Amino acid sequence: MPRLALYALAVCVLTVAAAVFSFVQGNWFGIVWVLLAGLSSNMAWYYVRKAKAERAARTATAAG
Repeated sequence: MPRLALYALAVCVLTVAAAVFSFVQGNWFGIVWVLLAGLSSNMAWYYVRKAKAERAARTATAAG
């Protein structure tokens, strides 16, 4: 897994924890944390799919 994807995944986990903590405390600011969790999750998927596509392109050019 690419390093940037791991960083984005770590941020996603931390923001989910912050959102849960915020909502447990009764603070509606947790909505911002939920939005950040969604953004970082999308970033993680993007970097994973980008690395997979680059790997497939390299094997396709090496094979043919």
